[in-house]
Amino acid sequence: MKKNILLVVILVIIVGAAGFFAGVKYQQSKQPSRSDFQNRMGTRQDLPGNQRPAGSQMIRGEVISRDQESVTVKLPDESSKIILISENTAINKTTEGSIDDLENGQQVMVFGQQNSDGTVSAANIQIGEGFLKREL
Repeated sequence: MKKNILLVVILVIIVGAAGFFAGVKYQQSKQPSRSDFQNRMGTRQDLPGNQRPAGSQMIRGEVISRDQESVTVKLPDESSKIILISENTAINKTTEGSIDDLENGQQVMVFGQQNSDGTVSAANIQIGEGFLKREL
């Protein structure tokens, strides 16, 4: 009688463990990956809380020149990119910024749309160095 009870307990444990393992594997196979979700939604997420439309561009580098309509940014690979600025472009730093805050030598991160001529129309420019210290 004791052997039968022990056999039943062992059998229940084995079946329970196998069922648990099978359930975990099944659930993993049903969860979409992050890239699947982003592709279906048509957005791209690089940083938590930041959603950008597919096809948008993120530029980071150093301001090397500016005028009232554009900023030229030197990229980490030593190339440069012309960034077009409009009245709708948000320029941020610890406090709200303006085009006058974009000075040569400053580190910036630009979010915007790539144009057919290779320029980028800026939607947002972040001024500062803190975000450049980590790899994005």
